[in-house]
Amino acid sequence: MPDVIQLLSDHIANQIAAGEVIQRPASAVKELLENAVDAGSAEIQLVIKDAGKELIQVIDNGKGMSPTDARMSFERHATSKIKSIEDLFTIRTMGFRGEALASIAAVTQVELKTRQANNEAGTRIVIEGTEVKLQEPCAVNPGTNISVKNLFYNVPARRHFLKSATTELRHILDEFTRVALAHPSIGFRFWNNNVEQFHLEPGNLKARIVALLGNGYGKNLVPVEEKTDILNIFGFIGKPEAATRTRGMQFFFINGRFIRNAYLNHAVTQAYDNLIEKETFPFYVLFMEVDPSRVDVNVHPTKQEVKFEDDRLMYTYLNAAVKHSLARYNISPSLDFTLNPDIEQLPSVQLPVTERQREQTEKGYLYNTFSGKDQAHFIERKDSLKHWKELYEIAQAPATAHTTRGETGNSPDISAQGSILSAGHAAETAGKSNSNIMLIHGAMLATTVKSGLMLIHIRRAQERIWYERLLEEWNGQNAASQQVLFPISYELSPPDALLLNEVLADLSRIGFDIAPFGQNTFVVQGVPAGLPSGEEKNVLDEVVDHLKHESPDAVNKRTELLLAHMARRLSRNKHAIMQPEGQQALIDELFGCSQPEYAPDGKKVFVMIKKEDLEGMLNP
Repeated sequence: MPDVIQLLSDHIANQIAAGEVIQRPASAVKELLENAVDAGSAEIQLVIKDAGKELIQVIDNGKGMSPTDARMSFERHATSKIKSIEDLFTIRTMGFRGEALASIAAVTQVELKTRQANNEAGTRIVIEGTEVKLQEPCAVNPGTNISVKNLFYNVPARRHFLKSATTELRHILDEFTRVALAHPSIGFRFWNNNVEQFHLEPGNLKARIVALLGNGYGKNLVPVEEKTDILNIFGFIGKPEAATRTRGMQFFFINGRFIRNAYLNHAVTQAYDNLIEKETFPFYVLFMEVDPSRVDVNVHPTKQEVKFEDDRLMYTYLNAAVKHSLARYNISPSLDFTLNPDIEQLPSVQLPVTERQREQTEKGYLYNTFSGKDQAHFIERKDSLKHWKELYEIAQAPATAHTTRGETGNSPDISAQGSILSAGHAAETAGKSNSNIMLIHGAMLATTVKSGLMLIHIRRAQERIWYERLLEEWNGQNAASQQVLFPISYELSPPDALLLNEVLADLSRIGFDIAPFGQNTFVVQGVPAGLPSGEEKNVLDEVVDHLKHESPDAVNKRTELLLAHMARRLSRNKHAIMQPEGQQALIDELFGCSQPEYAPDGKKVFVMIKKEDLEGMLNP
């Protein structure tokens, strides 16, 4: 039998490697920008056309390359960053694997111009699909100018699966933002389709954050700076009010390299415990400087995943640093055990206690309450509960005397039980023909039917009702919009602003009146009728967050998901179901829907409990 194992050609090997390193235009942008940083550049320019599919060009004023180095840079595993295995444990440069340019050249048409400052002429190289077409001297400024054209021109299947121009441009902006944040001392410029998007002057980190992400972050930045023998932590975190409902404004850098690490992210979010709402995410731009021998960056070709020598130690230091900064700037709650100077001067503090004062104190109500056994905080032992009869009588009283949760009452628990037992009496008092609806803890309705009992989840029922209303308005293109008294400014990061621009027409069809208002800022002038005041930004945050994590096959379902988000926000009116009339109206509207059994997210709206099952509960 003949031998079947063959050594792959460089061309095939490079295309295989390109599948890992270059996944989309943003991957090439990242590699080229990091090369420019490693070259010691003071200014870097990025030029994009057609979301990087037509052109990606990076121009820097770094040290440039000699003719030999320029040619060698496109060979696989050719790098100037490491020379021995020991160098892998002391890496401080962005690149080191020697794969990027070879992978880019395998799937694009590349033109490179480069010159070192001490050379009179530069070098021009043209490569198509790993094949060198031309190498010649040229006139060029010191530094490197590299153009990557027609990405995946020779791999049609890969090009076909690229996303929309908006999505690909957003990923490019993400990579540009990370590199620019990591190096505030370098100037950056960014052009998209011949329009300049950013002109970032060299400066400090705070100025770079504001220039990149918007002025809204400037007033909400809290500095973090901790130095230890093991690592240094510095950067900025956001005040609790800067937390958003969308991810993406969290940036970690290890020795200047952007990384993703869920464990370290938890260390930061845990420090905000009880300071921000659930399902919101704090803003942070944090840098950790650590001995390169304590961290392994050679985990993945993208170099965004790292392994630490001691994860728990990093977690502890980071969590403590964030908590310290929050406390230092009076953001996190802290207990102050020092006595106010004014209080210290009061006679009751300064003068000694007399025997007469002691006797009067011991006769007082508070002294007897807190000095007696089991009396602190009015604790009553379960085995000495003597008021069960009163509790039962209260539960039997008319509902007008003891209201449901959320209204005035003597005790939340007692009033809740009262509402369960006597909501029917309330309906009779109101003169309703349907007197068998009960409100349970303000969250569910119970009503009798021929076969037994029906439990209805109020919020899910409202979501279904609103969803079908919005869908009808969408199909009829007659959504009602109410103008806001004062226009609302809504500022986003550049990538998120692109996403919102993409769905402005869709939002208009459900009642939003939103227009661009300068770079990355929008003005909201009208909202869907019925949207509670203050929910405008929350709805838009949810829409943007969904678009950021939208799967390719979900684009066709975008309308349904958009309407579901709106329905969720519109279904928070609990006041309407506190009265029997509102409860009956909710049931009538629910069963007028085309699909009353399920909420838009697929969860059940109601459940039926048969009469036999109810009897079985009482007669096990």
